[in-house]
Amino acid sequence: MSLLKAIHHVAIICADYERSKQFYTETLGLTIVQETYRAERQSYKLDLAVNGHYQIELFSFPNPPARPSKPEALGLRHLAFAVTDIDAAIADLNSKGVETEPVRIDELTGKRFTFFDDPDGLPLELYAV
Repeated sequence: MSLLKAIHHVAIICADYERSKQFYTETLGLTIVQETYRAERQSYKLDLAVNGHYQIELFSFPNPPARPSKPEALGLRHLAFAVTDIDAAIADLNSKGVETEPVRIDELTGKRFTFFDDPDGLPLELYAV
């Protein structure tokens, strides 16, 4: 029996806080739960909700190191968002200037998915459910 109940959150460190805040809130439509500036760290922490569920923490830090490569770098590979209409989601992103990869089919599930990048090149996925 696992003591784990659910995924609580995903943390993302960005290079340009205002640019990433705009991308996640205005482009992707996530809602702000709480925004905190921590002067001692020269860091923002932005708590974001996906469809009413708090799941993403967006952090800024002075001079964070770049991600080594994508998407097969060691560690977290990518963040996937479930969508019911992948074509509408792709059209929405494209209309906002976000480039998406061609749609692929998951060999195991037969579901459609695509990738795009956040402002810092973090791979993000749309996955049809």
